[in-house]
Amino acid sequence: MLNRSFHLEIRTPEQSVYEADVTSVSAPGVEGNFQILAGHIPFLTALEVGEIRIRESSDTPQLMATSGGVFEVLRTGVTVLVETAEWASEIDVARAESALERAQAQLTTNAPDLNRPRAEAALARAQNRIKVASNL
Repeated sequence: MLNRSFHLEIRTPEQSVYEADVTSVSAPGVEGNFQILAGHIPFLTALEVGEIRIRESSDTPQLMATSGGVFEVLRTGVTVLVETAEWASEIDVARAESALERAQAQLTTNAPDLNRPRAEAALARAQNRIKVASNL
């Protein structure tokens, strides 16, 4: 099998998180998960909270937790702009579990000042971080 590659760059507002030539990348699109291989047609889509899988060759994929952003495929390569990006191996599971418990507790209260969308987003991010870390 021919392993063709393409250039991938992943950036957060603060920094460049990853930049290399890869053979595939999978991401959590708002319409569902998708995978990009070399030669894919150009397109632009929004990302949800989820897991980005990067494969540089036939090696084991590298996993990253992300909290949403924009994914752009051009003929010259792929650019991913995300709100946050955290390598699976760097996730503090205890901290993620604590955030999960806080978000669940907030959502079970009927506090009048509860920002429900914000609490639901925090819950989704914590669940995703725990899931990605467990996929190692």
